[in-house]
Amino acid sequence: MIEYVMVTGVVMGLFIVMLLLVYANFVEAPVTTITYSAFTDIGNGLSTRIVDVYAIAPADGDITSSFDLPDEIGGRNYEIEISGDASGQTVDVSRDYILTHVAMAGIGATAHGKAGGNTTGSGVNRVSYDSKGYT
Repeated sequence: MIEYVMVTGVVMGLFIVMLLLVYANFVEAPVTTITYSAFTDIGNGLSTRIVDVYAIAPADGDITSSFDLPDEIGGRNYEIEISGDASGQTVDVSRDYILTHVAMAGIGATAHGKAGGNTTGSGVNRVSYDSKGYT
């Protein structure tokens, strides 16, 4: 009887350790990898939209493009921010410790760091241009 209880106790202890390791390695790691890839795709898409708006921007006037992003990635919200200066700008998509920086291709040198703003995935998002600028 004592042998049965000891063996069962050791097996239960190993089972608990395995449950903790399985979650970290087989659930959390793939979700992080997929989230990083999704954030990179979102950053590329937003960068493309900004470049497109800049490419057709009128010399005098304004233009707005509305679009929808996924509300959640991996069941959780995320944030987007345009950062940088005249030397180069990036679209930063982040949540907790997962962060991607996507270069804003094509307009970094000509826009002189004028693109800016932030948003989240929820709702309808907009990219706007005004020749007079925003205050």
